[in-house]
Amino acid sequence: MIRAVVLAVVLFASAAQAEPSFFDWLDAAPGRRAEVAALQRYLDKTHVGDVLGPEDLLRNASSWRSCGLGYPWSMPPRELWPHVVPTLRFIRDQVIPEIGPVMVESGWREPKLNACAGGAPRSAHALYYALDLVPQDMITRRELIATVCRLHARKGKGYNIGLGFYDGVRFHIDSKAYRRWGSDNHGKTSPCSTFTG
Repeated sequence: MIRAVVLAVVLFASAAQAEPSFFDWLDAAPGRRAEVAALQRYLDKTHVGDVLGPEDLLRNASSWRSCGLGYPWSMPPRELWPHVVPTLRFIRDQVIPEIGPVMVESGWREPKLNACAGGAPRSAHALYYALDLVPQDMITRRELIATVCRLHARKGKGYNIGLGFYDGVRFHIDSKAYRRWGSDNHGKTSPCSTFTG
């Protein structure tokens, strides 16, 4: 009996922590499917519609649950859509050919979520310039840093790209401004500055 109760509690806790489905989020608000379709049409028109699918592109932040959001996706306002286009071009033209496909961990953050996640009020995430990514293919942190830092050195200025690194293989790309930083958000700690090989 005790074993059955423990198992039921474990299963309930696991179900409570399970991520809701993207389709549940699409259906949770009237007009959301139409708005997502409009974003896809806009990205197709700007020739970046095939870089990332909407389930990836609309991820808000990995802290969505602890920040009190019901879903890990958010719909950015239309006036911000142009901001992500150069970011997607850089990912398509430079990042994916070098490290393979990527998944989004964090994209546009509405103001409350951005503040909860520790972002500045006018952060690149709050304005939809930024995507935090992780490679889908196996790669070491050292290999990732070497590859992405070389890309940033060669092509980052031309694309106006900001590059940041977090722990592990999570990294940040934005097209708000050309710059780079490390896990403490300072340029001096960018692994690109100290990477030797």
